[in-house]
Formats: sequence, structure tokens, C-alpha cells
Amino acid sequence: MTQIFAIFGDPVSHSRSPLMHNSVFKHLHFDASYTRVHLKDGSQLRERFLKLGLSGANITVPHKEAAYTACDEIRGFAKKIGIVNTIILEDNKLIGYNTDADGFIFAIEEFKQNFTQTPHVLVIGAGGTAKALAQKLTLENFDVTVLNRSSKSAGFFQQLGIKFSTWDNFLINNKYDLVVNTTSAGLKDDELPAPQEMLEEILDNTTYVADAIYGKLTPFLQLAKSKNITYKDGADMLLGQGVLANELFVRHSLSKEKIFEAMKHSFEI
Repeated sequence: MTQIFAIFGDPVSHSRSPLMHNSVFKHLHFDASYTRVHLKDGSQLRERFLKLGLSGANITVPHKEAAYTACDEIRGFAKKIGIVNTIILEDNKLIGYNTDADGFIFAIEEFKQNFTQTPHVLVIGAGGTAKALAQKLTLENFDVTVLNRSSKSAGFFQQLGIKFSTWDNFLINNKYDLVVNTTSAGLKDDELPAPQEMLEEILDNTTYVADAIYGKLTPFLQLAKSKNITYKDGADMLLGQGVLANELFVRHSLSKEKIFEAMKHSFEI
């Protein structure tokens, strides 16, 4: 019987995930299909997942924390951070994982050769993606600072020893090897993830820039480009996390190398 997978999010119509995963299923002859589900209320995630008869799902903004509470069991890095972006149905239980963080490490691999010994990273935003990346980068011995509009999530980061600043108290204390935007600013609008004057100063002290948003040159990346800073959008991060999620979907019955090649092909479409 054909297995059905989906991505839940709001918005979700822009998602490349169906192209990516269906490319794997088609090229590697795995009997499955993948679709999108527009979900406004994250508390309905579990109910919708089960009602649709899904074998697994990816979760995108703004439901990654709601996905954590929807699961019966959490495994791996997701257990540490409280953020889920991949769910598998196993023995009638929803099992939650996080592949975002490892996907991001994959994405910035080409930058690493020019990083300083203890790379300084500024993460803009404090949502689910920021929480995953900040913790993963800290574990990888990066010096991480989180910058957010408000102090709402400050305690979460500070209890982990991660520096946290709001727009009101932010000061640049060093040059950044990497600045990454994890907010949705620029996804559906022309907004910047922080005040332009602040971002101008930050980027004047930055080597590399990344944006979790993919498929468009966001205003944030446009600003980096105008300053001749090497940048990348979220496509490589999307590919990296997608390969890891697909491994879970197929229960590791396909090799990571073959999944990668088939999924990479979807980016040429």
C-alpha cells in the first residue's frame, strides 16, 4: 500500500518538500507520495496527522514546538531542544525527531575553512529553528549569540549558557564569522529581521551570511549582497535536513547517498 507523507505549516504553499521527497520516491522506486497540509492551529497537528492516515510528516514554521507536544515519544537531538520537524508513525505512535540542526551544519560546511578557531555566530530570531541551531552550534564549539526583537525566550537560551540580546540592548562585541536569519522576515513580505541601521552595523562586521528562507533573495540577503558578503539562502539547509528526514521515512531502507542524489535532482526542476 502506498505510504503518504506531508508537510504541515503556515504558510506551506511555497514548500519545496513535496518536490524533494517525491523525487526520491520516484527515482528510487519507493511506494510513497508526499503532499502539503496548510495548518493554521498547531494544536490540531496530531488529529490531522492521524485523520489523513500519514506514515510521516515534516513540520515547518510556526508549528515545530507544537509538533513536540503532539508526539508520543521524542528521540535524538529533538529531545534535547524541545523542537520537532519530522514525525514518523511507528506502532501507532507519533515519534518526533529534529533534522534541522544537522541540515544547517551540512549547509555551512563550505564556510568552515575560513572560520576563526572559535567561530562567532549571531542567530537572529528565537523561535524553533533558532533554538535548534543555537544549541547545535554551541555543541560544535561555536560562540553563539541570539538576537531577538523581545526578551520572551531569553530564559531558554540563557539557561543553556547562550548569550541573548534584544534590539534594545544589543552591542557588537566582536566580528562575526556567520550571521544567520531564522525569522520569517522576507518570506511573505519585504521586511528585514531587525532594524536596518542595526543590520548595517552587524553586516559591516560579518564574514558570511545565511538565511533559513529559501527560493528567494530576501531583503536580508539583498543587504548582504550589497556589501559583497558571501551569502546563501536556506536551500542547502533544506536539502540536508530533507535527506535525513527521508532516511527516517524509508526506515533506512535506502542509502543516504542515493537519497541525496535523487533529492538534489529536485532542485534542478
